[in-house]
Amino acid sequence: MRIVRFTTGEDPAYGILTGELDRFGQPEEDSVVVALSGDPLYVGIKPLEQEHRLADVRLLAPVLPRSKVVGIGRNYAAHAVELGNDVPEEPIFFIKPNTSVIGPGDPIGYPSQSQEVHYEGELAVVIGRICRDVPAEKATDVIHGYTIANDVTARDLQRKDKGRFSRAKGFDSFCPLGPWIETDLDPHDFAEGRSVQTFLNGDVVQDGSTRDMVFDIPTLIAHVSSVMTLLPGDVILTGTPEGVGPMNIGDEVEVSIAGLGTLTNKVVQR
Repeated sequence: MRIVRFTTGEDPAYGILTGELDRFGQPEEDSVVVALSGDPLYVGIKPLEQEHRLADVRLLAPVLPRSKVVGIGRNYAAHAVELGNDVPEEPIFFIKPNTSVIGPGDPIGYPSQSQEVHYEGELAVVIGRICRDVPAEKATDVIHGYTIANDVTARDLQRKDKGRFSRAKGFDSFCPLGPWIETDLDPHDFAEGRSVQTFLNGDVVQDGSTRDMVFDIPTLIAHVSSVMTLLPGDVILTGTPEGVGPMNIGDEVEVSIAGLGTLTNKVVQR
């Protein structure tokens, strides 16, 4: 099931996106959004007798975290190496503020404080209920679904701040999410491997697989929830493959994950 958050020009609403994806990860032209009665995280899946052509709506970030976005650092060995870091012995995580979240098609603002802003295409996990100290074998019980993220990073500020992540990753618009939440997958699908690709102005710049994650999704949920309570709508970014690099004002960045679609955003001057 693909859950979307959308607008027709009025207040945001939630819906289920019908139809299939084409080979580029885009919905077919005849796709329809079936409206839901409220946020399914809190009221469940309650379809209304109201439908919209996908072409007549604008998709928004499929979830607005009430609490936090938890990013995982160096969770692909080749990415750790490309930035001169060791592969961690346990998950490294950091917090991105929920104000950094934007949706598909929204602009990424290039801040004046930075001269080197990087893309980082990632798989994102959306938490479905309040949880703490979740055993890895119970991780599927707390997962609402999966979406795509771009963990945008001001790399020069990250170096200047001596590896501290908060400023470099916390700017408004530095966490594009979307285009929808897929609920009919489980961590095993990603352990077997799904491609994670990032395109910069149409050229492939990242081409990885989720099977190469150092720590799998259940391990990440167990580790993070052993430290802090996770709330419905919280998002865990699972790390990025190698190939990160700069993007500039005017560039278009697409992150595509097999079975999850494509997230597209342009870079503008903030």
